Amino acid sequence: MKITLVKPRRDSFKSPKPDATRVLVYDILIEVNRRGGYSNLLLPQALTASNFETRDKGFATELLYGTLRMQGRHDYILQQVSDRPWSEVDAGIVDVCRMGVHQLFEMRVATHAAVSDTVELARKALGESKASFVNAILRKVSAKDLEQWLEPIEQTSDPITRFALKYSHPEWIVSAYFDLLKDYERVDAELQINNVAAVPTLVSWPGDSTQEELVELGGVATQFSPYGARFAGAPGSLEVIRHRKAGVQDEGSQLVAYVFAQATRSAQTILDLCAGPGGKAALLAHLANVQGQDFVANEISEPRAKLVKNVIGKFEVIVGDGREIAAHGRIFDAILADVPCTGLGALRRRPEVRWRRTVQDLRELTQLQDELSNAAIAVLNPGGIFGYATCSPHFAETTGECLRILKEHPELEQIDVAAYLPTNLHGATRGLALSLWTSVHDTDAMFLALFKKKG
Repeated sequence: MKITLVKPRRDSFKSPKPDATRVLVYDILIEVNRRGGYSNLLLPQALTASNFETRDKGFATELLYGTLRMQGRHDYILQQVSDRPWSEVDAGIVDVCRMGVHQLFEMRVATHAAVSDTVELARKALGESKASFVNAILRKVSAKDLEQWLEPIEQTSDPITRFALKYSHPEWIVSAYFDLLKDYERVDAELQINNVAAVPTLVSWPGDSTQEELVELGGVATQFSPYGARFAGAPGSLEVIRHRKAGVQDEGSQLVAYVFAQATRSAQTILDLCAGPGGKAALLAHLANVQGQDFVANEISEPRAKLVKNVIGKFEVIVGDGREIAAHGRIFDAILADVPCTGLGALRRRPEVRWRRTVQDLRELTQLQDELSNAAIAVLNPGGIFGYATCSPHFAETTGECLRILKEHPELEQIDVAAYLPTNLHGATRGLALSLWTSVHDTDAMFLALFKKKG
């Protein structure tokens, strides 16, 4: 009798069917972590182009931003169960596993679903063999709860290492907080709040909209800014935003613009030296228009300059390097330099920044901050006001730069911001400058120092 061997049917193999939201998140995660993309730009574009339900959009948002924030701590756990050094593991596996760990420990996803749905994603994105590795890794991770994984961290004697692992921040950032605050509880509070997603904040633009109108649309009035409202929904769903009658801007940035505007009410000509992408410029321009002042914005990037022009109305936008502003042969009564910085004050809204910035970046940025400040001061009228602002609490970018300005420019004197603050805003100064703290004021950790040119 002839025996015929029957090969297994290949069509019995089930093709991967990953959840569409996880696929989208993975694609953006790779773009951000491996190609330098920006999550706050990529995700809204992708969600707008999708046909996801509101619930799925919320899931994708939480998974992407959360994974980016916590990936340092996720890596600490993953490297303990990997049979090879985690730094040598394929980048795709690393990012998929980070997503799995985030679902296991930081989201309301059942353990079996967190593992199986992540493995399905790996099968589609990485192939069967890598998916098997992901499956083994996540099953080992899921064998313990988060508290058990983090228990060794609490035994770490070095507070910087302990806080860095516990709150998923690079050690140099934790060290900077300790240098500034010199208080364990305050450092703990700042690091903790950096991992809590911020509710979108709307800003009304005087002459076009009011805070009261934003409240009528479902917003909750901001505590300190007279222009803002917290809005739990999607800002793009509001006509007032789509028609550029109001914007989206953290309350801390609104307060910088408010204080600067209060201090420069008598100025005739105002310059925003580093205006892109236009948040502070929009508010300052609308205030200037209401008060009969002339406003000029400068921005080095042409695409960002177009964004600025879209929101400042009739006023002029100069496209050029702020360090060369003197080449235009103009002088101003008031100048705001919201300088490029490490962005450490906005870590809850820009989750990947903590992993991108380095101490070397800090050195390069402080040099740029020096040059921009010097350029602004050179075109400031005698009696004029110079505002130096950053979205960072780091000493070198704030108090350190103020000390340098005063040392190198004896023609300046620093003005106490206290006289221009909202009456209910407390604990918001460092020396004579505005210094907001996220854990105290529920804003970005903005800094603003004001200087007057003698004469």
